[in-house]
This record gives sequence, C-alpha cells and structure tokens, in this order.
Amino acid sequence: MNSKIEHSKSAASSGGDIVKYVGAALLVLAGLFVWFWFADQPRAAQLGAWAGQWRALAVVLGLVAGGAVFLLTTKGRQTIEFLSESRFELRKVVWPTRQEAIRMTWVVVVVVIVLSLLLGGFDFVIQKLTQWFLGR
Repeated sequence: MNSKIEHSKSAASSGGDIVKYVGAALLVLAGLFVWFWFADQPRAAQLGAWAGQWRALAVVLGLVAGGAVFLLTTKGRQTIEFLSESRFELRKVVWPTRQEAIRMTWVVVVVVIVLSLLLGGFDFVIQKLTQWFLGR
C-alpha cells in the first residue's frame, strides 16, 4: 500500500485557504460577470468587432486564474498529488491489444442486441396479456 495516500482527515481548512477559495470563486464569477455584462448590444459595441472573443477570453481567464488560485490551497495540492499518483498507477495498466478490444466490443454489441430483443419480447407479451385481461 502506498503510504503517501494515507493522510490525516482531521486537517481543517486554514483561514488562508478560505480566503483563497473565496478569491478563486470571485475570479470565476468576474469572468462570468464580464460575459453577461457585455452581452447587451450597446455595451458589446464598446468592445468593438471582437466583442464575442473578448467575452470568451474573460471567461477563460477567470476560470484559469480561479483554478490557479485553488491549486495553491491545501485541497489544491491534494488534488495535484492525487492526479500525479493516478498517472503513475495508469502506467501500470496492461491495455488490451487492438484485436482483443475489437473482439470485446463485438461481444458487448451482441449481448446488448440479445438483451434488447428479450426485454422487447417480454414487454410485448406483458402488454398483450394486460390488454387481454383488461378486455375481458
């Protein structure tokens, strides 16, 4: 077992982390605010012919800046560590060959078709029995 994974769960968010969370949320909201503020035609005219691109850039910058600030928090560092360990574990995976993947795909397709036909048949039989029973 990887000893790096076992962390203390009792570590509470510090005051600095809470400020960073609020800052990250405000940056994302600022990008969204720019998007909606300049959606109005007179305000969009202030940005010129590239209004849509500037609005989209503001949203992207807000998301990137908010994400960067989040990564500076304790949870952000834990997220980075988790992704790093996940990437390491992914290297250990033995991936199927192309032929195995195609064969497994066909098995799944055939099983789905057979089960669909069975369920459709049961549905048809139950429907006819219900109609016959209620028709009496």
